[in-house]
Amino acid sequence: MFFLFSAAQAKALELKPFKDDLFAYPATLSSDANGAYTVFDYREMRDINQRDEVPERRVHAQYTDTSVRKVQQDLLLKTDAGDVRHVAVGKTDGAGIIVLYLHGQGGSRKQGVDDFTFGGNFNRLKNLMAGNGGLYLSPDFPDFGDKGAAQVAALIDHYAQQSPGAKIFVACGSMGGALCWKLAARKDTGGRINGLLLLGSLWDESFFASPAFKRRVPVFFGQGSHDVVFPVANQEAFFRSILAKSKTYPTRFVRFETGTHGTPIRMTDWRGTLDWMLSKAP
Repeated sequence: MFFLFSAAQAKALELKPFKDDLFAYPATLSSDANGAYTVFDYREMRDINQRDEVPERRVHAQYTDTSVRKVQQDLLLKTDAGDVRHVAVGKTDGAGIIVLYLHGQGGSRKQGVDDFTFGGNFNRLKNLMAGNGGLYLSPDFPDFGDKGAAQVAALIDHYAQQSPGAKIFVACGSMGGALCWKLAARKDTGGRINGLLLLGSLWDESFFASPAFKRRVPVFFGQGSHDVVFPVANQEAFFRSILAKSKTYPTRFVRFETGTHGTPIRMTDWRGTLDWMLSKAP
């Protein structure tokens, strides 16, 4: 009996593929830190212009499957921290995995569910969640400070109660990263989330004092080498400072050579990254 249970458990920790060949990383240019740090070849000509029917606005049809919209809802959750408008894709209760995407400056809940921008990568994430008994959430929030963090925390709390067995991962694009670090630092969410993904985002030294760091919550960084908003060198230095504190800390850094600010949102391999996080999640 025990063997059957552990085999089922191991199986539950991997997401079934969705268009993996189309979303595979380009060639590896270099790697170090025992494979935790990798530099991938990125080319705008190939990775935007050939992939998109209309560059940066509409990806070619083979990259998406829009039938996932059947399980997509635009919802409003009333919380003590305020009303939280959000889009939910997949199982709103009894989910095995929950992924949230927190947008950056000037974004909204709609960015994280747009099927055609960012090379179809959000459509892939939606399909990965819907196809694996998971839930994907893309919320609005009022700011990147304590009020925004409180609303996102309330949203996480609500859905964690609906799906008590779910592993919870928070992906933050650009300025949204300020919320990733705030959630890590909070007692409630810092003690509950199972992974953070920083995509073209920022760093925060306060992470080392957070409940999430103490629990060894996996952290993924994706960054373009030509990001002028958040320079790659700063994010790399922060990544290395995590490993300096703990050699075996579960963290990964993916650098897209010549990539710009939005590149990681387009190019990050959601399935590979989430499978790694599931294998390391506290």
